[in-house]
Amino acid sequence: MSENGFIDQAITRSAESPEDHARLTDMVAAATGGAPTASTPDPSTPDPSTPAPSTPDPSTNQAAPSDGSILNFALNLEYLEAEFYLRGATGHGLPDDMVGGTGRPGSVSGGRQVDFRSPLIKNIAREIAMDERAHVAFLRGALGNAAAARPRISLDNSFTAAATAAGLIQPGEVFDPYADDRNFLFAAFLFEDVGVTAFKGAAPFIANKTYLDAAAGLLATEAYHAGIVRATLLAEGLLDDTVFDVVRKISAVRNAVSGPTDDDQDLGSADEANLVPTDEYGRAYGRSAGAVLNIVYLDPKATSAGGFYPDGLNGDITRSAGAAAV
Repeated sequence: MSENGFIDQAITRSAESPEDHARLTDMVAAATGGAPTASTPDPSTPDPSTPAPSTPDPSTNQAAPSDGSILNFALNLEYLEAEFYLRGATGHGLPDDMVGGTGRPGSVSGGRQVDFRSPLIKNIAREIAMDERAHVAFLRGALGNAAAARPRISLDNSFTAAATAAGLIQPGEVFDPYADDRNFLFAAFLFEDVGVTAFKGAAPFIANKTYLDAAAGLLATEAYHAGIVRATLLAEGLLDDTVFDVVRKISAVRNAVSGPTDDDQDLGSADEANLVPTDEYGRAYGRSAGAVLNIVYLDPKATSAGGFYPDGLNGDITRSAGAAAV
């Protein structure tokens, strides 16, 4: 089956109406550089920039965020991952035509091409970088004029702060995620599991089936990425068991700042690996947006900026929950 045929069938399966079908086709065209369809918007067509009817969040008994707010939250996270991987794999970040939008645009500090020693890790970095770039394009296409601009992102001081908190370096020392293959993998590990839990946590609040289908696809890709990074780190750990200790410390920091729920797992050991972090039913963990923000802000308290986002996120979902929140 041709690629276009597959996409057409996927759109047909996921669309709720002819108008929704046209919108998703336009989203795919925007993400892949194709021409949008000549469709006329219909008032009944779901628009992610307009709040959709929502059900209360059972954890807070408050109205759930709109689909547009959720997609923009995901876009902010994808900006971070895309910039991290693209700079490490290619030496360049996102192009200027992929970073504008609503809210306060920001620059990126830090990041450079890694002098990879391992062809395997080099290929992994490049493939994930291209996936993350495609995620940004897709979400921007889905949101249209409502897409949030890339916020200011730190790829230098933030990693040093995270490494210091984890006890990987001493206060005053610097952690460079682009120094070598292994540092790059440690930094990737910090992100990847968080991306999986973010999409898993957001899924119940997406009202429109088309956008839920798209989010499920992004979640699956992030899960592949996380699995690849964890498996590669396991291989490194079998050669040098200090890798397991570093991963354990990173996992412990994520768990501590995200809240009281024990929802983070390390790699285990050389004798008993833990490649897939799951609960007792074999399910991937999900985190609330607030808990995810505690991690990327590197702060257990409720706040609206810090860590990898010195000025916070753009969009409606910007405040972390605080470690006391479930």
